[in-house]
Formats: sequence, structure tokens, C-alpha cells
Amino acid sequence: MSGNVVPSPCSTTCLCGFLDPPFKLRLQTLHLQKVVTANLKIESLNWGAFQQEHFMPDYAVDMMNIKAFTLVSAVERELLMGDRDHISIECVECCGRNLYVGTNDCFIYHFLLEEKAMPTGTATFIATKQLHRHLGFKKPVNELCAASALNRLLVLCDNSITLVNMLNLEPVPSGARIKGATTFAVNENPVNGDPFCVEVCIISVKRRTVQMFLVYEDRVQIVKEVSTTEQPLAVAVDGYFLCLALTTQYIILNYSTGFSQDLFPYCSEEKPPIVKRIGRQEFLLAGPGGLGMFATVAGISQRAPVHWSENVIGAAVCFPYVIALDDEFITVHSMLDQQQKQTLPFKEGHILQDFEGRVIVATSKGVYILVPLPLEKQIQDLLANRRVEEALVLAKGARRNIPKEKFQVMYRRILQQAGFIQFAQLQFLEAKELFRSSQLDVRELISLYPFLLPTSSSFTRSHPPLHEYADLNQLTQGDQEKMAKCKRFLMSYLNEIRSTEVANGYKEDIDTALLKLYAEADHDSLLDLLVTENSCLLTDSAAWLEKHKKYFALGLLYHYNKQDASAVQLWVNIVNGDIQDSTRSDLYEYIVDFLTYCLDQELVWTHADWLLQKSQEVGVQVFTKRPLDEQQQTSFNPDDIISCLKKYPKALVKYLEHLVIDRRLQKEEYHTHLALLYLEEVLRQRAPTGGKDVEATETQAKLRRLLQKSDLYRVHLLKEKIQGAGLPMESAILHGKLGEHEKALHILVHEMGDFSAAEDYCLWSSEGQDAACRQRLFHTLLAMYLRAGPSAHDLTVAAVDLLNHHAREFDATQVLQLLPDTWSVQLLCPFLTGAMRDSIHARRTTQVALGLAKSENLIYMYDKMKLKGSAIWLSEKKLCQLCQNPFGEPVFVRYPNGGLVHTHCAASRHTNPSSPSPGTRT
Repeated sequence: MSGNVVPSPCSTTCLCGFLDPPFKLRLQTLHLQKVVTANLKIESLNWGAFQQEHFMPDYAVDMMNIKAFTLVSAVERELLMGDRDHISIECVECCGRNLYVGTNDCFIYHFLLEEKAMPTGTATFIATKQLHRHLGFKKPVNELCAASALNRLLVLCDNSITLVNMLNLEPVPSGARIKGATTFAVNENPVNGDPFCVEVCIISVKRRTVQMFLVYEDRVQIVKEVSTTEQPLAVAVDGYFLCLALTTQYIILNYSTGFSQDLFPYCSEEKPPIVKRIGRQEFLLAGPGGLGMFATVAGISQRAPVHWSENVIGAAVCFPYVIALDDEFITVHSMLDQQQKQTLPFKEGHILQDFEGRVIVATSKGVYILVPLPLEKQIQDLLANRRVEEALVLAKGARRNIPKEKFQVMYRRILQQAGFIQFAQLQFLEAKELFRSSQLDVRELISLYPFLLPTSSSFTRSHPPLHEYADLNQLTQGDQEKMAKCKRFLMSYLNEIRSTEVANGYKEDIDTALLKLYAEADHDSLLDLLVTENSCLLTDSAAWLEKHKKYFALGLLYHYNKQDASAVQLWVNIVNGDIQDSTRSDLYEYIVDFLTYCLDQELVWTHADWLLQKSQEVGVQVFTKRPLDEQQQTSFNPDDIISCLKKYPKALVKYLEHLVIDRRLQKEEYHTHLALLYLEEVLRQRAPTGGKDVEATETQAKLRRLLQKSDLYRVHLLKEKIQGAGLPMESAILHGKLGEHEKALHILVHEMGDFSAAEDYCLWSSEGQDAACRQRLFHTLLAMYLRAGPSAHDLTVAAVDLLNHHAREFDATQVLQLLPDTWSVQLLCPFLTGAMRDSIHARRTTQVALGLAKSENLIYMYDKMKLKGSAIWLSEKKLCQLCQNPFGEPVFVRYPNGGLVHTHCAASRHTNPSSPSPGTRT
């Protein structure tokens, strides 16, 4: 089963379909024609112009200046061939320090490479010639491959693979060789378990045939021969899978099962194919349109392709780079972002291979090594050029080549550097994410802002530094708008992290810096910071707040640090106008509220007079609104407060109201004092001026309410004070408190003529009393109305209204005896109706209660009969269960469990619960 698939291009000249991995590498025949057409068009164009137009973003050219590799000479022309110009290099092999070179005159040269590190991070190589040997043919040495486990060098020459010793280059004595090979590849992921055996795949001289061999130290053994649909030209091996370049296409072939998977078409007549194993089950192929394609043994690509020259003749991989060779240049491409990173001029090159991370290129006359710069230096170079995204991509890609712990340290630092670069470019969102993900010591950021770190901080910046800026002024070059943006960012960032793990150990530095930023910017969050849990350092913060005239906030800071006296004095100075701060227009009320909840009594007494002088009504709240639990434990003495408030009559009234009404203290002194103060105010309002304003009416209503509700004031004292003052309602209330109800009702009915007040009197005077008391009061009032006779029409009307409105409060029988004969039934219809309803209701309720009582009695009788239904045998052998003595007479107490006890024992059991119990008594 086979097929052809490749991503479809969006036009005949654009293969952008390759750019979104993973994708299937299949292509139908029609699509192949389009690709060929596209390739013809591409060849007719200038390659650089076409690449910029179709494959490279606008910024790609700028990205091609990274220095990832340095080209150094390994074997000079003179060392290899002297003055023999006809000699040319055909192939190279490198194994450890051993470098082998095969030439066109059938010689193999063996060199030892000595690497010397340079201060710049690169290296130089010195090659020492060990020996050379002629193979005895007249053909060039086509390929070399070292098998270090066998100490053998596989040499392809004249279509034969010969085994020679790696040290002396002598052929093996057995003369073992593989004949009929045009090219070969070693399986670097062998399936044979023998460590002293090498698996080799050859393309045979037999048409359309590949063969698998096992190569031992002195012998070879054929394992498998597989036929292909077309002539194979190049091969790479991984396990059971062969990646083959045929005449017109690339395929994956499982030589064990014979299953083949077509990848994509390729025209070998135009240029030779490239097949390179780059990792476990993954290959690099030269694709159409100048693309380096990646393919797995499953026939898919997990990486986007790289774009290299149409004329590429060799490729190698040194992670994370793909290196390509053409007639004039060596180009370096990133496997991470598919961009071309470096271009090295290199003419007449025809060999490019990588050997265990060492990349070697060669011309026909010399051998060179591409020395990679350390990844960390490459990353630092990118960061130095502000190429943050590239640096981060390269850093992530470096993970596989660096030990985990070292990588984590390095990567965290790179993220921090990248964060500062983004910060300097005002890319705050990106900077914030980088700072947080790298767990940046936030003091590194705060230290950029002059004076924000506390003076006591011992912080020193990271070395080597994470950035090049001395402070924010240098970073913004004095631009105030940029500086303001940076400060707003720091405010936001510090506020976000102050409650996270990032802030652990640095909370004082963070909160102090945040306070300074808020104060400088006059930010609303300054107060929120100070009234919640914070770690602001007092000395630094206080000086900064005072500098920016944030005195109210300074008071909050003092309070948080348990310096309430300093806080309140500062706020008092603001209210008095000694210092200016408009933060709160209601600062006086705030001070009152603050002292209300303050547990320091001395501090409250210190400012009590000032509060009351400002406003008696508001200032007294420092005593009246204190929490109840605090009043019970460490409360102020009410007598001390009353003594303090004597100079402030309005405040005194408010406080006594608090004691009597709110706290309901049952103390005669407070009730009497409050009533006298009310009375004095009422009398003052009723002075000869005769003014009866709203305040006097309110005070009089309070007086009446107090006289009605309270039973603790000195009634006789108040009665004397009221006498002759023209306060009949108050006099009536006092008479009522003395039980002189007739006098009270007489005042209300005959002196004031206030019948409604008289009815209310009957109601409130009987509150908490039994129904008979209320009935007596209403009968007294009715009798008073009726004694006036028929001539007093108003009283007659009042009597009728009283009966009709309060029918249930009267005994109908007594009322009917009192009423004049001239009154009609119609006049008293509401009263009579109500009386009848109440009477019937009372009778029915009584009947229900009687029925329930009878039912309950019947139940008890039934239970008693059940108990009497069974006989109880009493003999001399029966013992009392409490005292264990026999019964002397037939009198006993029986419990439900059948236990019998003496009557006196049962009695003592109930008076002494600790005695043993035989059960519940019946």
C-alpha cells in the first residue's frame, strides 16, 4: 500500500501549505505537475528576491545576523597533499579525535584533532597527521564510516565496502567485504541486540534493490534484500525503516514487513536528493521549491520546513539548527522558528556532514569545522539586539542539550532579561508575564525607581546585571510621559503580586514602594493599602507621606503601627486647620467614629472636650455608640461620663437617652435625671415668650413617652416640678403612675377634653396588667362620661364611641345596667354585636376546653384500670427492691417494670436521687 501526499500550495509559486505542521507528506499526480511548474518558475527568478517575496516575513532579513557558528580550518591543503594539485578530497569521517579523509587517488589519511578553546567561546583545531594508506585500487574513495565498537573503518571504493583497522588502516585479515554497493548507510538505531555488530544498508548495483547486512569485526552477513519500484539513489536507516530517495520521489520502507509509504515527489534529474537521519525515527529531506522537509517514519512532519537554496548540495543538523551547503554559501536555519539565522561565504564546498554534534565541511582541497558558539552566548547576543522572541525560542529549544537544573537557572535568568527588555520598550503586558514566570526578585524592578526601596534595604542588583539601566531616568531619557507609564505599571504589578508567593521575603520592600507610588500619584488605593494588612516600613513611609502632604494617610499608618495617639493628634490638627489635607471632608466625624471603637480610654478622655466643643450632638457619639461587648468588659463609668457632660447639656441629654432607652439601665438616678432635663427644656420653650416651635414639641413628646414607659423615676419630685406649669397631660401621667386613675382621667376628660388621650391612657396604663385591670379602667372612663348627663352631648358621643371601639374591654352586663334607657339599640349596635361575639366565643372556647379535659380524664382512667387489671402477689418472700427487706404490711409502691418497694423507700428515693432506682414510679 502506498500513496503520494504533500500539503497543497496556495498558488503555483507559493508552498506556504508546508508552514503549518503537523501535516501529511502526500501529493497527487496533478499536484506534482504544479510543483514542477512552480520549480521551473522559481529557477527563472532571482532566488534571493523570490525568497523574500514568498517565504520570508519582512523582519526575516534583519534576523539573519545571529552568529551561531564560526568556520575554522582543520586540515590545510599543504598538510594533506603538499604540492600535488591533482589530489582532491572525496569524503571525510570523524570519530572522536580521529579524522579520516578519503581522496580521489584511493588514499585514506588519518589525522588526530586537538581542540583549543578560545576566550571568545569558540575553538581552534590543530590536526596532526598519523599515517596514510593506499587501498590498491585506481578508483576514488567514495565514502568512509567509522564503527568504533568494532575498531573498524568501513570504506566504499570501486563499489565494494572494505573493512580496515581504524588505527593502522590495514584491511582485516579475513578480507571480508561487501560487494556491489553504490552507497551505504549505518543503522544508528539498530534492531540487532549484539553490541559488537553494525547494521549496514546498501544500495546495490543490482537495479531497484537495497540490501541489509550485519558487519562484524572480521566478517559480514546479509540479512535482507528488498526490491523497490524505482531505482534508489540515497538512503538513511532508523530501526526497521529505510528512508529512500528514488528517481522521482521519497518513500519510507519497512524492510521487515515490506510496507512502503510514499512521502512526496522529487525530480532527481534536476539535482541530487538529500536524505539525512536527524534523530530517532526522523529524517531531513531536500524537498521541492527549495524546502528542507522533515519526515517521520510514520510519513508525517512534526516540524515546519526550512527554506534553503534551490542549489543545496548537502545538509546537516546541529540542534537547534539545520545547516545547508550550496555552491557559494553555508546557511544556518533554525528548526525552532524556521528562519535563516546566518550566512557564511564558502565557495567550492562539496561535503557537509555532522558527526556526533561536530559539523565538518570540505572543499576538494581542505577540511573545515563549523564550531558552534555556546547557546547561552547566542541567546545573550539576541537579547543584546532586543530580539526577545528569538532568544526565548532558542532558550526553550536548548532544553534538550543542557542538564535540567542548569537549564532552569539559565532559562529563568533569560526570562528576566527578556522582561526588562520588554519593560524598556513599554511592552508592559509582555514584561509582566516574563517577570512572573521567571520569579523575578521584584526588588530588581523596584530598584530602577529612585528612592522607592527602603533606606534600610540591603538589596544589591544581580551580577552580572539583568539590564543596562542605572535607573528610570536613564531608561526613559527624562520623558515624563514614559516615566508616568512605568510608574503606573509598577503600581499594577506590585499590587498583583503582593499577596502571592512571589512577594515572600520582600513584603516590606513591596508595600513600602507601593505606598510611595500611591502617595506620589495621589492614588485612591493609598488608603486601601493602609487600612488593610500591610508591611509598610514606618520610618520611610512616614517621611514620604509627610513630604507629599498626605497627613490623613500618615495617621492611618500610625494607627496600623499602634500609635493611635499620634494618629488622632495629626487628624485633629487637620480639622483645626493647622495643616492642610483635603482627603476627607468628614474628618471630624471620622475621628469620632475612630475614638468610638478605640479601647484606649485615656486617649478618648484626652480628646473628649475637643470633640464636644466642635459638636455636642456628634461628639457625644464617642460614648453612645461604643460596642456593647466593649462596654461590658472595659467600659467607661457612666457617672464619670455624666460628670464630663455637665458642661454640654445637649450631649448630656443624648447620653442619658442612650443609657435609659438604648441600654435600658434600670437605675432611678438616670431616669429621673433625663426626665428633669426634658422638663427643663419644655419649660424653657414655654417661657413667657410663648414660643412653641418644633423642638419644644419633640422634647415634650419625649418627656411624655418617658413618663409613660418608665417606672423608675421619682414621681413625686416630678409632680412637684410640674405643678402649676400648665402641663396637664404630664400631670395625668404622673397621677396614673401613683394609681390615681380617676384624677388622671378627670384631667384628660374635663380639663383637656382629649377623649382620644383618655382612651390611650386606659390602654398604656394597663400594659402588663391582667384583663380585669384594663376592664376597670375602661369602666371608670365610661362612668365618667355618663355622669355628665344627657346635656353634655360631647361626652355622650365619646361614651358611644368608647363602647363601639373597645367592646371587648367591657363587661356587657354591667354596661347595660349603666346606660340610659333613652339610648337606642341601633346606637349601640357595634358594641352589642362585639359583646355577643365575644360571649359566644368565650362559651364555645369553654366548651372545647371542658371536652378536652374530659377526654384527658378518660385516658387517665383507662390507664388506671389497666394497671388495676392484673393481680399482684405479695408474700414474705417478696423483698423491697430498694432496701431489700420484706414487706410487713400490704401497702407498697409498684413500678412499671414490676418492681415493688416500701412506700417510705419510694418517698426517700424521690428526696434522695442518688439512691438506686428500680424504674419510673406509677
